[in-house]
Amino acid sequence: MTQRKPPGMGFESWIDRQIREAQERGEFDDLPSAGKPLPGAGEALDEDWWIKRKVREEEGTAGLPPSLVLRKQAETARARALAATTDEEARSIIEQLNAEILDALRKPLSGPPLNLMPFDVDELLRERKGTSRGQ
Repeated sequence: MTQRKPPGMGFESWIDRQIREAQERGEFDDLPSAGKPLPGAGEALDEDWWIKRKVREEEGTAGLPPSLVLRKQAETARARALAATTDEEARSIIEQLNAEILDALRKPLSGPPLNLMPFDVDELLRERKGTSRGQ
């Protein structure tokens, strides 16, 4: 739980202290985008920036039936798993996707038939190894 600001202490010094203590504990070490520029830094802010970002994140799936959205997510997850840096990361991506697919098979989604079965994790890992050697 976040601590409350002690009475009599200025907000800036209280926040600076919390940041410094978190840095000392190493809580900011190895963040995914460490050393990389912030996305959009230096660009003019568009009034509808958040809408445009949401549309990009949805990858054109907004308004689609849930079964088609899950098919699109499966394509994306498979590509992410093949590009993963470790087998453990690839396995985690596919196992999470498989859980969503199994849930959708148990409780059918609205829209066209799902026509999607859980992925064979070991087969995908073999394919991943074959792909990484070929590059």
